Amino acid sequence: MDLFYKEYNAADATDPLMILHGLLGASGNWYTLSRTVFQHHAHVFTVDQRNHGRSPHAPTFDYEAMAADVRDFIARHNLGSVTLMGHSMGGKTAMQTALTYPTLVDRLIVVDMAPKAYPPRHTDLLRALQRIDPSDYDDRSAIDAELAESVPSRPIRQFLLKNLQYDGERYTWQMNLDVIAANYNAINDAITSSSTFDGPTQFIRGGDSDYVEVEDMVYARTLFPDATLETIDGAGHWVHADAPEAFADAVVEFLEQHPEAAA
Repeated sequence: MDLFYKEYNAADATDPLMILHGLLGASGNWYTLSRTVFQHHAHVFTVDQRNHGRSPHAPTFDYEAMAADVRDFIARHNLGSVTLMGHSMGGKTAMQTALTYPTLVDRLIVVDMAPKAYPPRHTDLLRALQRIDPSDYDDRSAIDAELAESVPSRPIRQFLLKNLQYDGERYTWQMNLDVIAANYNAINDAITSSSTFDGPTQFIRGGDSDYVEVEDMVYARTLFPDATLETIDGAGHWVHADAPEAFADAVVEFLEQHPEAAA
């Protein structure tokens, strides 16, 4: 699958950093940090995962398939191996990739996600989106008003409405909403493996988020023995949006601490 991506490289860096967004997100979620910070330390590739953003749609939607997409992206762009960072769902894709294709990953950064199974936290959001046919509305504000009946949080609605696309005549959802909803249970599954990824690994969690508990690192280190846990105080699940400076500092410090792994 030929994933849509954006590229940032102000410093002419040769070390590639590939960034994976979370559920219902897209590569644009990482635009600001990639442009202002990360491109000065690495050759950055932010990608839309399958069934999201401007990447192709497909009926298969699980971590094995998404890890294979990452593998194919690395090969297609002749990257050799990469530092791989993923947030939430993207964090699980990153973990699956590192475990399945360890020679393709130099360093691993997992943002507010553990390899454990999670309860279905987004079922109501998915149902709310499925109830709305954007083509029935003339403008974004009308869609926002309809969505507000089920999703009162304005920041969450703003995030979800980034999935709208307009072709000059009508609005549609850009993501493959029905396939995402149909495979949602698979996205909540634990990451399991009979092998380990032994490279430098950093888990970064939000101090106000409950996605990663300290005890989750016991299982995480059975898969990623060289894993550390960094907590960003005052940040929720969207760590990179809630505390961008502290988050960026943590990422850059990790990269600088492990330069030998990026050769």
